[in-house]
Amino acid sequence: MPLCYTYTVKTLYLIIIGIVLVGIVWLLFFTTSDTVTNYPSSGSNIVAFGDSLVVGVGATKGNDLVSLLSQSVGQPIVNLGLSGDTTRDALLRLDAVIEQDPKVVLLLLGGNDFLQQIPQAETFANLEQMIETIHESGSTVLLLGARGGLLRDEYKRDFEQLAETHGTAFVPNVLDGLFANPSRMSDAIHPNDAGYQIIVDRIEPVLMELLQ
Repeated sequence: MPLCYTYTVKTLYLIIIGIVLVGIVWLLFFTTSDTVTNYPSSGSNIVAFGDSLVVGVGATKGNDLVSLLSQSVGQPIVNLGLSGDTTRDALLRLDAVIEQDPKVVLLLLGGNDFLQQIPQAETFANLEQMIETIHESGSTVLLLGARGGLLRDEYKRDFEQLAETHGTAFVPNVLDGLFANPSRMSDAIHPNDAGYQIIVDRIEPVLMELLQ
């Protein structure tokens, strides 16, 4: 093989490796701060705000979403979940979140809105109002997607748009792949221990980035 050809190939490899390394550094150190509102936050606490999924219905003691996630990130998480909450209900108790001096708020609502047939436009207007209020407090928001529909997820695009518009961190449809799987669900709408662990595995890397 000619020397000049060998040199060219090696040079090309080095350039490719350099581009990859620069990309990795950019993703690690710039992506979050450029796209997530209030990152890094000056608040003190991690707060989980939502419905029965935040409460942990269907899990055995210590294997609910908040407990498992707290263990995973090595920090306490304030659980402000309330079973049956719609976005209408949650708006009325949002002050309880702000009182916690939140650093990150995990926002998981919408499932009960679908079950109670609350108009979709209202659901996302309520979520938008919550996000804006939380941002005004100086906290970052980790928006957790809920499914809106049995055969087709009517909420998917609205959640994506909400996260993009307001600069929240985002995990889409946390129950994706769990419905109709008896090994992952305790009933028709709530995960069991194994199901909650899957949800935690989806949330944990995103949350950890916000805590850096």
